[in-house]
Amino acid sequence: MSKTAETEGALETRGIEPVPESERTARTRELFPTWVAANISVLLLTMGASLIVAYKLNFWQALVVAIAAPVVSYGLVGLIGIAGKRGGAPGMALSRAVFGQRGNLLPGSLIWVARWGWETINAVTGAYAVLTVLDILFGVKSNKVLVIVTLLLFVVATFVISGLGINAVQKCNKYATYLFGLFSVLVLVYLIANTDWARVFHQPAGKTSLMFAGIGLIAAGGVSWIPASPDFTRYLPRTASSVAIVRNSVGGAGIVVLPMVLMGAVMAVSTPSLASAADPVSFLGEILPLWIAVPYLLIALVGMLLINAMSMYSAGFTAQTLGFKVPRHWAVSVNALISLVFGGILMLVATSFMGSFIAFLSLLAVAFSAWVGVFGADMLRRTEYDAKALVDTTRASAYWYKGGFSPAAVAAWAIGLAGGLLFTTSDWFTGPLAANNPIGEYGLGWVATIVISGLLYVVLPKPAVVTPEAPAEEERETLAV
Repeated sequence: MSKTAETEGALETRGIEPVPESERTARTRELFPTWVAANISVLLLTMGASLIVAYKLNFWQALVVAIAAPVVSYGLVGLIGIAGKRGGAPGMALSRAVFGQRGNLLPGSLIWVARWGWETINAVTGAYAVLTVLDILFGVKSNKVLVIVTLLLFVVATFVISGLGINAVQKCNKYATYLFGLFSVLVLVYLIANTDWARVFHQPAGKTSLMFAGIGLIAAGGVSWIPASPDFTRYLPRTASSVAIVRNSVGGAGIVVLPMVLMGAVMAVSTPSLASAADPVSFLGEILPLWIAVPYLLIALVGMLLINAMSMYSAGFTAQTLGFKVPRHWAVSVNALISLVFGGILMLVATSFMGSFIAFLSLLAVAFSAWVGVFGADMLRRTEYDAKALVDTTRASAYWYKGGFSPAAVAAWAIGLAGGLLFTTSDWFTGPLAANNPIGEYGLGWVATIVISGLLYVVLPKPAVVTPEAPAEEERETLAV
């Protein structure tokens, strides 16, 4: 991230207000480490194992899934990220132009709540990594007090990084990318030397239809990042290449998702219980040799810390769009407290960590997808956003529409969300139409949600696109300096 008036210091003070053109000096290549860091998660290994154990796919089918999933999900991340360079504001602030000042509270609230769960899962995984390293290196066994202490330390560290802002997040992401490269080499050496490759390559092929289920499973994690994508592109100049935004989003995610999923698939051939481990972090610490287990768990810890920091960074903006009139870094603290409470409950009470994660991921993808369908369809007709109207929440705002709502956007979002849930199945919820059809059976409810909400928004009558007012003479002179 190039230094600007807002990012050169330790603390980013800018909230949801659009970034002035004079300060938008970031580069598209900085998105690559951003999406690398957003995917350094041990849970990708367990999902890769699930492709072999639960879906009965072979190595080559898992390879296709591991390539297709990040292309699909982070292709959408990159496309929605284009809105960030157009409007210079976070995703949920730009969303006001689509849903209206009041209408935006509906998807905004749901997405904010969904982030609670995502951050809780990340915090729990990070805390498990700390506990496992303490056990391996020092023989310190887990207990309830230690669980809470490690969880607290993880959440506090997350809050510090996300609270400081985009500059701190981007710098940490850059170094995490280097660490991940080193970690990948270590694991690759171990797997090449210790894997029964004949057994791996002679696994029978599974149903082709279940490959689509696998793509849906792994892509769902990427879908959760789509509403946050503009948060990391708003410092790009308007002239930034849209193709480069998409390319770096897909490339950064793919370079992590592909090897992590394949490593999980390979490990599952000899250790199938990886796919259903109640605590996947400590499980891997037990089956890997010490020389690889410790660096692996440390990079997993760093990865989960940065994933959570990125999520909380975006959640702070979402909280501000919902009416929390506090500085961005204090808005972040709300999500930090929530993830601490929910994380403690999950670590001390829940019996199936992976089951809870998969169930949550299925519903999370649907919740985000309804917004994605409407916002994405709106991008087809809108190339710029009115900066003043975005932050004006009064009736005078150009984005007030009818009573603060855009009827077309709100209706398309609500119907798309309901329709997607009808086709969604998980341990927590099963829609009435989820059985006996490919969409529900293969976990593609989030795809149906995007299609339904997007098509509805296209055909419904919409408010005219607001053309931003030309800047005053004084502002133009400032921008020209």
